Amino acid sequence: MLDLATSFLASVARDPEALAIVDGDVRLSYSAWYGKISGLVAGLDALGLKPGDHLVTVLQNRWEAATLHWACQFTGIVVTPLNWRSTTEELDFCLQDAEAKAIVYEEVSAVAVRSSGQARSCARIAVGDAPAQDLPFESLIAANAAGIPPRVDAEAWSVMLYTSGTTARPKGVPRRHRAERAAALAHVAQNLYAAHERTLGAMPLYHTMGVRSLLAMSLIGGTFVCLPRFDAARALALIAEERITNLYLVPTLYHDLLHHQQFERTDISSVRKLGFAGGPMTDGLLSGLKAAFKPQLFVNHYGSSEIYTFTIDQNAPAKPGSAGRAGINQMVRVARLGADSPDLLAGPGEEGEIIALLQGDESFESYWRRPEADAKALRDGWYFTGDTGYFDGDGDLFVTGRTDDMIISGGENISPVEIESCLSLHSAVSEVAVVGLADERWGKIVAAFIKRRGVVEPDELEEFCRASGLANFKRPRRYVFVKAIPRSPVGKLLRRKLVAGEYEPERAAAMSGESLT
Repeated sequence: MLDLATSFLASVARDPEALAIVDGDVRLSYSAWYGKISGLVAGLDALGLKPGDHLVTVLQNRWEAATLHWACQFTGIVVTPLNWRSTTEELDFCLQDAEAKAIVYEEVSAVAVRSSGQARSCARIAVGDAPAQDLPFESLIAANAAGIPPRVDAEAWSVMLYTSGTTARPKGVPRRHRAERAAALAHVAQNLYAAHERTLGAMPLYHTMGVRSLLAMSLIGGTFVCLPRFDAARALALIAEERITNLYLVPTLYHDLLHHQQFERTDISSVRKLGFAGGPMTDGLLSGLKAAFKPQLFVNHYGSSEIYTFTIDQNAPAKPGSAGRAGINQMVRVARLGADSPDLLAGPGEEGEIIALLQGDESFESYWRRPEADAKALRDGWYFTGDTGYFDGDGDLFVTGRTDDMIISGGENISPVEIESCLSLHSAVSEVAVVGLADERWGKIVAAFIKRRGVVEPDELEEFCRASGLANFKRPRRYVFVKAIPRSPVGKLLRRKLVAGEYEPERAAAMSGESLT
């Protein structure tokens, strides 16, 4: 397996003048970008950074962030990207945990970085205006360097992503060059990317989807079009202006594109391939995207930071809700709920915990200095994902949620995803999230939190669920209309906030109702 730097050089040799990256007025070919990367490597050398050192970035999707990612692949530095929205406390934890030697930030993350005690012990590099004590990025990359050769092999560490940490401290996920390249190759193959595709770089480079898009484009001489911060209007403009050929987004961002007022007036004809990951897509959004884009390929990709691909469904609209079958580098099973062995399997149609083979080429090896997390998730050569699901009679996987999200009401196990998909098909429902709320009699009751796009009341939604064939015990017993569904910065549904009451009702007068039939 090639290391990533050699892989990039192969792309430069094949397509030196192909357009590699676009960010506003910055438009660089592969050969020109290699020159910038080489200059940045020289600058990192001048800072005294060595192979194996961690360099933290707190940047939006801009060409400087992408260039830093590639420069680290040439030097053997472990690029460690963090959410640019990170608080000072989050930065302090990750900087200390990673033993970071340098941090690169921009204006949007400057307050948190400059307030961080841990950042004071690092070399601090500022993109844009830099205070006197920090190094301007522009001076770091200004060196006139000859083409830099790769310095590490495929066994070197490439990147360390941090998990979202929605329920506990974030966990570092270190990944080697060979695993990163295998994941990128699989991404190209499973999404049927052709030479010189153009993708919208909307998913952040601190997220596995953003990194995968960046690496995949390099393998095919493709173009990574930066969208520093997601904005539906700007995204639609870039799709039209840059003739984007494929999109790889979380469902939330697709929802925002499809329902933006400019969508109907935007030329989206260049987009022929759609891919989504990061969470389930409701039946309503799936059908809406299929009708609007008429894609040649519509891929549901199910995976994680730890093991990039679990399963792939290359025709997502054909079987809504299906995550398909194992990717080309993977095997998956469904273990019985609570099983401590990968050999205790659930039967067809039986819900259990989804597990993936650690031997796969895309797999990580262990968490960064978290033996307790390893003990919980890594067992007998398999990764226990914490996701629930089942195989149907055809052998296709359906993901039903997280083990922690399962609603047990009156002794029945109820998956929120099935109910959300049902309600999403109602024309007045814009977004929906289903959770279990504590109840003295039932243990938990099913509650549906709904962002409306039209006039609808609980009794109408109850009748809609009944007419759809949703089983009586699965139908929501409470409906709450909210201004917004809480999500993480990359679109993950934060059910825990709804359970905790951390939401804003649609208006001051409580818009909720109960159905106990």
